[in-house]
Amino acid sequence: MLAELGSRLLLAVALLGAGPAAQAMKGVKCGGVLSAPSGNFSSPNFPRLYPYDTECSWLIVVAEGSSVLLTFHAFELEYHDTCGFDFLEIYNGASGDKGNLLGRFCGQAPPPPFTSSWHVMSVIFHSDKHVASHGFSAGYQKDVCGGVLTGLSGVLASPEYPNNYPNNVECRWVIRASGAATVKLVFVDFQVEASEQCTYDYVAVLGGPGPAHGQHYCGATRPPTLVSLGRELQVIFKSDFNIGGRGFKAHYFSGECQEVYMAVRGNFSSPQYPGSYPNNIRCHWTIRLPPGYRVKVFFLDLDLEEPNSLTRTCDFDYLAAFDGASEEAPLLGKWCGRRSPPPVTSSHNQLLLVLHTDRSTTGRGFSVAYIGVVPMNVSCSRTHFQILISAQALAPLERTKVYLGSRNCAAQEVGSNFRIQARFDTCGTESQRRNNTSVIVSVLYIDFSAVGQEDVHEYEVRCEPRRKEASVHLLSGSDWLGPYAATAEHLQEAPPRDEVEALEGPVTMVAQDTSDIVFLGLCILAGVLMLIAIVVLMLL
Repeated sequence: MLAELGSRLLLAVALLGAGPAAQAMKGVKCGGVLSAPSGNFSSPNFPRLYPYDTECSWLIVVAEGSSVLLTFHAFELEYHDTCGFDFLEIYNGASGDKGNLLGRFCGQAPPPPFTSSWHVMSVIFHSDKHVASHGFSAGYQKDVCGGVLTGLSGVLASPEYPNNYPNNVECRWVIRASGAATVKLVFVDFQVEASEQCTYDYVAVLGGPGPAHGQHYCGATRPPTLVSLGRELQVIFKSDFNIGGRGFKAHYFSGECQEVYMAVRGNFSSPQYPGSYPNNIRCHWTIRLPPGYRVKVFFLDLDLEEPNSLTRTCDFDYLAAFDGASEEAPLLGKWCGRRSPPPVTSSHNQLLLVLHTDRSTTGRGFSVAYIGVVPMNVSCSRTHFQILISAQALAPLERTKVYLGSRNCAAQEVGSNFRIQARFDTCGTESQRRNNTSVIVSVLYIDFSAVGQEDVHEYEVRCEPRRKEASVHLLSGSDWLGPYAATAEHLQEAPPRDEVEALEGPVTMVAQDTSDIVFLGLCILAGVLMLIAIVVLMLL
């Protein structure tokens, strides 16, 4: 026990020494290491006026695997609109890393309760050379069963998880998002005593969709992902007098740490970008487009903690992309460091980006842009373009909103598809040389414009007539794609085979030109005539 306490105090001293606050104490002695399971502390001289020109640093260290709940009993500091004079700072870990900062406070409004995401929390009190107030009084405790959670993200778990939870407990968590944001709750493990209508042990989630905006869960089936109707979600765990289980573990995401994007294109970035992102967060961004689309994501900026120097893998902070709406979907890529990866494209209409950060070292974060790619079947002969697009992918657009070169070459509706057939001498096509190869080029326009807002997507359609090979590229002159704005990114999405057959089934395909057959026939005829001439000469 002494060895464990000694190592804990050694960690505390190291963390205190790492921050600038530990070397800036003036005025009176204050601060220290708080390692008891619970306790109280306050500003110097509380409830009398605190001294001028003073800086105190408290490091709260509880047993590893536990969390810290910090609450305030009284609070009165000199007010300033940015808390630039006297202030209290709260850190989710060591104060030396600004990525751990949970908030800076002053005035008479007390900070909300804070729950750490690991077993260390720091509190810094600072006063300047003028104006003093009564200060603050606060308390902390470890292993809280319930509490108010206000972080961007965090973890909930039943008492003593992953061991069996105790009998006769009741825990209540209130997860509160900042501003008008919502809260998302994702269960990663769940085993609670099963019963009809979950009357014995259960987890109840209030504030989300469902009957009376509340649902009860028990048994071994994980509850679905839940999103609050407002800015608050309550989670209640209750066990009766016998029979237990492993309990549950869940991640929550709130504020700018979880968003769902449904527009055909958009931009987003990490929390506080381009400033340093917070430590100890796990954020979800879901892009969900109408059926038929693919999602293509462009990485405009990436600045995360470098990979592990030994394994060269992203073990600390990373950004990951999943080919679907959950982390159980196939992984498209996982990145860290400062090198922006190439664009990635989903195979269906949903893509999930996850940002994970650890307890130390932060960077600028990331900025991305995305666009909904319309899967299309493009082919060409020596004289024609043919473009087939599922009408479902473009619902509810009218056919006149899809055109090649000019609005005079609008698509036709054939069955459940939009089809464009155009000769190379129409619809704005022109002949160019690309990489010493002759290609035919035109522009496909898809007009998503609404009233008062222009939004036209442009795709360059190319054909190499000799090989009869077609390709599609996105064209953009807008700033929304950053460094990609001046380039043509290859965006042709070849649909699965059954999808191609569905597109081609009801459509009468353009007849291939017969120039190759005529040429071959002439060659054969010439050969036959030459053979006859040779025979005649030999007979003579």
